[in-house]
Amino acid sequence: MFPSTCRTLPLKRLLTLGVLAGYACLGSGSAGAENFLTTEEALELAFPNCSVVRETVYLTDEQAETAQDLVGEAIEGRIVYPYRATCDGKFGGTAYFDNHRVRTLPETLMVVVAPDNTLRRIEILRFDEPSDYIPKEAWYAQFYGSALSPQLDLKRDIRPVTGATLTAGATTHAARRILAVHVTLDATRNLEEGSSSVEPAEELP
Repeated sequence: MFPSTCRTLPLKRLLTLGVLAGYACLGSGSAGAENFLTTEEALELAFPNCSVVRETVYLTDEQAETAQDLVGEAIEGRIVYPYRATCDGKFGGTAYFDNHRVRTLPETLMVVVAPDNTLRRIEILRFDEPSDYIPKEAWYAQFYGSALSPQLDLKRDIRPVTGATLTAGATTHAARRILAVHVTLDATRNLEEGSSSVEPAEELP
């Protein structure tokens, strides 16, 4: 989850669910800052030897309301960038990037949703709070294989973390928010393949 290579790359701001991606390392001066992944490195970890395309999707009011009802909180953004993977000729899953605040400083996560609409992987791209607030990798693994349900929450299927309560809460909310949007888009895709609300995907370099 935390590679040792650190290099400075230009920021790439994506206006989707509050996305801010493109960091290879943390340069904010936070105490104990760790080295993290670029967007491309995170996608390669999630989908090795796969073709990944980024789509631009504009949520309708109805879709935003559906996702909000599913997750039980407001969906602030209306532009979503799903990164859809094709592996060996088959659909391999979708990655989303979510930027949010933990306590007072930002965090960016990549959340990967498997073809069966369950969580497959969570990676940290940016974490500006002190690194002591980052749970161990085993904590993130408990999300994997989970679908969106009331059980996907702290003190239910997701264990709290002593000393990292705010991070645990922010991660759980991000995972639930992304699943709600993904499930909504997946339902729309199944009903209206080729909808005009989806722009042609662009191949990643």
